[in-house]
Amino acid sequence: MAFAPSGQTRSNTQLQMSQMDDRRSFVTKTGSAAAAAALATATTTVAPQAASAAASTQWTAVDLPFTDTLYDIDFDTENHGYLVGSRGSFAETNDGGVTWEARSFSNLDAEEEVTYRFTVSSFTEGEGWVLGKPTLMLHTKDSGKTWERIPLSPKLPGEPTSITCLGPGKAEMTTSSGAIYVTENAGRNWKAQVKETIDATLNRISSSGVSGASYFTGNIINQVRDNDGAYLAVSSRGNFFLTWEPGNDFWIPHNRGTPRRIQNMGFVDGDIKKGVWMTLNGGKLLICNDSTSLSADTFDFKEANIKTGGYGLTDVAWRNKDEVWAVGGSNTMYISKDGGKNFAFDKSANNIPGNLYNVKFFKEFGNKGFALGSNGLLLRYTG
Repeated sequence: MAFAPSGQTRSNTQLQMSQMDDRRSFVTKTGSAAAAAALATATTTVAPQAASAAASTQWTAVDLPFTDTLYDIDFDTENHGYLVGSRGSFAETNDGGVTWEARSFSNLDAEEEVTYRFTVSSFTEGEGWVLGKPTLMLHTKDSGKTWERIPLSPKLPGEPTSITCLGPGKAEMTTSSGAIYVTENAGRNWKAQVKETIDATLNRISSSGVSGASYFTGNIINQVRDNDGAYLAVSSRGNFFLTWEPGNDFWIPHNRGTPRRIQNMGFVDGDIKKGVWMTLNGGKLLICNDSTSLSADTFDFKEANIKTGGYGLTDVAWRNKDEVWAVGGSNTMYISKDGGKNFAFDKSANNIPGNLYNVKFFKEFGNKGFALGSNGLLLRYTG
């Protein structure tokens, strides 16, 4: 199955990047984003363990030209990268993330651009893709000097939720309905990798035994891709999760194995062969370090020793096989030096209001790390 931008003319207008002057001056601080709303359900009023004198401080706040919620960051060289966020927030760095300059699209006026929430960016060797909401897809072939808008078919099942740049003209996109598509001609055509959407699969296999899977009508969230193209996704209600790997025709549903709702999931060190992790409501973190088959019904999760005081955990990332970082509500940060078994509090963002949503390390570029949050908070790993 494949689709093309049916009846639509591909825009040849190149979106020229230009520095933003004072057009964002009228933009006020963004309110709580959808991620913050989800986080609030997992957050209690109990404060986490107070940082002791021995607590580490391994992250430094970076000044940004805006104060909006940040959603994603990516680099195509050691020095060049992009940062995206709400209300049209878009910034570029040429010094490895130490300083950032705001950017805008010259054919989108200020009033139009601030209506977009840029959620995903992916770059490889000068080729780049950006997703936004309301539905918007942008593509560059020259490291962001020029951009073009990619039209999408109205027959696309669900909204685009993630995109991964795979090389010149090639990218992989997922949607909120579980569709996975690949393009090899810069978005002119997309080829389906999955035969049916997740709700069709689950409703067809209503006797699968997966709690919450029968008569499923919702969307999936938190799709994450490992280095070899395997995916994890969580149901929008957090009551079960699903997996897919290249060559499969359908997603495979799995019981969560706990009464708590799933907040987020990911791969250990970005590789399914090293295991998976799961965060739950109430600040719980479970890790399965075994090389688990994605077709297995249950995973051998073990609870990590992490004292969050009930604050929800939104993301986890491995800097190396021993050093692991977790971030969450009220800008809490935790570090493990034993592969995720035990965590200690890090007070880098202890006095900064807001929430952290994302933590990433770029091993191909000197293992630099960044944590993203609300109110324009960007933290850079300094060790």
